[in-house]
Formats: sequence, C-alpha cells, structure tokens
Amino acid sequence: MNLFPIPEIENAFDHHRPLLCVITGPTAVGKTDITIQCAEQYNIPIISADSRQFYKEMSIGTAKPSMDELARAKHYFIGNISITDYYSVYRYQEEVLELLPKLFDQSPVVILTGGSGLFIDAVCNGIDELPDPDLEIRNNLIKLYETEGIESLRHQLKLVDPKFYETTDISNYKRLMRALEVSLQTGKPYSEQLTASTRNHTFDICKYCLTRPRQELNDRINLRTDIMLEQGLLEEATALYSFRQFNALNTVGYKELFDFIDHKLTLEQAITDIKTHTRRYAKRQMTWFKRDGNYKMIALSIEKSTSHLFD
Repeated sequence: MNLFPIPEIENAFDHHRPLLCVITGPTAVGKTDITIQCAEQYNIPIISADSRQFYKEMSIGTAKPSMDELARAKHYFIGNISITDYYSVYRYQEEVLELLPKLFDQSPVVILTGGSGLFIDAVCNGIDELPDPDLEIRNNLIKLYETEGIESLRHQLKLVDPKFYETTDISNYKRLMRALEVSLQTGKPYSEQLTASTRNHTFDICKYCLTRPRQELNDRINLRTDIMLEQGLLEEATALYSFRQFNALNTVGYKELFDFIDHKLTLEQAITDIKTHTRRYAKRQMTWFKRDGNYKMIALSIEKSTSHLFD
C-alpha cells in the first residue's frame, strides 16, 4: 500500500519550522502499518498516543507493535510504565512536550499516532493539571455506583457534562467517576478543563484520521480479536488477573476475560462481548475525532486503491 507523499511532511523538510504529524483513527483501522511505512519513508520517529500501549505488561490485548515493527522505526511511549504506576493525561502531555524539542533536533518531523483522542488533544491543544480528588465527593460517587450501578453515573454525567458523555467510554465506571468528581468539585464541566491551557507551540501540526467502511472495520475488529486469542490473549489476561483492580486493566479484551475467569461468562460469550465492545469503542473514537474540524479524513478500503490518498 503506497500512501506517499504526504504534502505537509514533504514541505517540513524544506522549512525551518518543525512539524508534528498526527495519524489517528479507530481501533483496527490499520494505524500501525501505515505510520511505520511513513516513518520508514521519511526516517522519522513515532510517539504513541495509545494510552494502553504505555503499559509494559499488556501486549497482546493492546495490539502493541511487534518486535519486528518496533525495529523498523524508533518508537516512544510503548511499554514505558507499569500497570501499577500512577499516570495521567497531564503527565503524558508534559513528557511528550519535553521530548519533542529533542526529537526535532534530529528530525524536522515527528509522528504522533494512536487512538486515544484525549491524549492527542492534550498534546495539540493543552490540558490543565486537574485537581486531586475530593475524598467526600469520591466516596459519595462510589456509594452511588455500588447501590445504583453504572447507569446512575451515566445519568449524572450526561446532566453535568453531555459533551464528555458523548465521546467517552460509558462502560468504564472509573472514567465516568473521574469526570463527575472533577465537574462537581470545580463546578465546571470536565470537558471544558481538558483544553483550557492551549499553548502556542513552536511547531506546526497536521492531522489525519484514517477511516474504513463500517462493515470492513467491523470485520477487521472481529478478525483481530480471533488472532489475539490465538496469540495467547486469554493466557495474558490470566497472568494479569491478580492486578485487575488497577485502572489500566479496565480495558476491553481484559475485563471480559476476567468475567470468564470469575465464571460470570462462558468463554464464547466473553469473546462475543470483546468484539461487540470493541466495535462500540471504535464508534466512540470516530465521534471524538469528527468533532475536530482540523482532521483530514482519509478513507481506506480493501476495495479500492489508496495510492493517492495523501495527495
């Protein structure tokens, strides 16, 4: 698949101002293959913006690049922390912005890729350092969740921050709880605080979002799930079962298999749920990216040539 040249990258080599090229899209769309091709073509580094690929213990279920793929291009923020480490989008933003000048000294272009829209937005737009949780508010939300379930959190978040509700993973109760506690603590919607400290960058930014026809993407998701299981996803989840209380593992692919290990689901139902929840996640990702008018949408398909998509 020949996807080059990318005009913004070509121009960056002829100008003094460096360029951060964002290449994103929903899960299973093919970001890894395309970004590595791009990195090889221009000899430029890749920064991951996949918030689950940061964790060194999670590999199969996060679709990390293989050792061969990692050897083809220099990658950053892949397996750089542990599932037991505290990490935040604010810390990620600060670490990436500290690293970029060093990378730009070596290359006029750096690729930022992954499907975690919140982390991409933090680097591109800025994010405030959010307050530590108010224990009284957090305890009240925990009690609400334990007595009335996740629907109570969804209902309350939809009232106080409908924008974030539409784009977040509403099956992740910890994410709902964090958005609620920040909103209630500050009196300001969580989503408004994610872009409050927009920076004047010393580099330019271009943004591409890869897409595929829905059925084609769904087929890729289903096939990738089957391949992950063949590669040992169940064994990986079993090895991480004792750490399931950590937020990193509240992730599609792991939490369904934890339910199987707990005898709450059959393996067949767990696999079905992984595929269903991944498809829903992909839909939410596209909702997030489409709200940003700076993305150039690039339609990929096995049914047509993609040789001039970036012209």
